[in-house]
Amino acid sequence: MKKVAMFIAFKGFRDEEYAEPKRIMEKSGLKVETISTSKGKAVGKIKITADVDKTVDEINPEDYEILALVGGPGAFAELDNEKVRKIFSDFYSKSKPIAAICISPVILAHAGLLKGKKATVWPDGKDELVKNGAIYTANSIEIDSNIITANGPLAAKEYGEAILKLISK
Repeated sequence: MKKVAMFIAFKGFRDEEYAEPKRIMEKSGLKVETISTSKGKAVGKIKITADVDKTVDEINPEDYEILALVGGPGAFAELDNEKVRKIFSDFYSKSKPIAAICISPVILAHAGLLKGKKATVWPDGKDELVKNGAIYTANSIEIDSNIITANGPLAAKEYGEAILKLISK
């Protein structure tokens, strides 16, 4: 069974950006594992909780078809760090797909993964993408080779469908 790793902030992930793509992928037979900085019940920005399957320290990226970042107010504080950037960089360097939604494409930009790539992000992150070499499009979703970026909660369904389509190839 193909597996997807969804990285969320332990406090303050964006509910829709986690729940909707996860539902779409699981409905299609994929196993979705929730990755965060701590074990236990992660708390969304609005109301949902999510059981964390593995911490960032426990993950073996080779077990997954794709690594996906979820946005929300906690994304920067918890996921924009060297450890997470290295996990995504190493994975992508093996020609494996990665994805990020809302403000989290900035994490990919900080890892140097969006240089010369078309990408989108929540409007607050536009300057960081451009500063780090991305070609900002302002589209709701952008797919450039093996990288999917989406701009926020309204793109959550499309984000989940794009992930599913990319790893079904």
